[in-house]
Amino acid sequence: MQIPIEDIIVKKRIRKDLGDIDALAASLKRFGQISPIVVSKKNVLIAGGRRLEAAKSLGWRTINAVIADIPGRLSKLEYEVEENLQRRDFSPEELTEAAKKIDKLKNPGIFRRFFDWIIGLFKKLFRIED
Repeated sequence: MQIPIEDIIVKKRIRKDLGDIDALAASLKRFGQISPIVVSKKNVLIAGGRRLEAAKSLGWRTINAVIADIPGRLSKLEYEVEENLQRRDFSPEELTEAAKKIDKLKNPGIFRRFFDWIIGLFKKLFRIED
């Protein structure tokens, strides 16, 4: 659900260094918000401080959020920590493979472009949607 950013209450957080908010803002601008932030029933931020700051920097007025019924300060703190601990960065090998695949899709060879053109032509002729 979309909630007004100005209604979100940010209390003392564990994460002090928000890192590169500009890069996250660029991602939000390009791809939209992939993961919602998490707030309590009273709109207190539980998880997603970096996403919230990036959205603010873009001038967004609302943000996608999940309202979580997490009782007690201890459980809320554990939730915030868990969300940040369970992410796993790509390995260098995985990043290299992804970059190669992206490059191949962005720069297909002549045979691939011709094949894609033929497929597109048939889709138009037979009114087939992706």
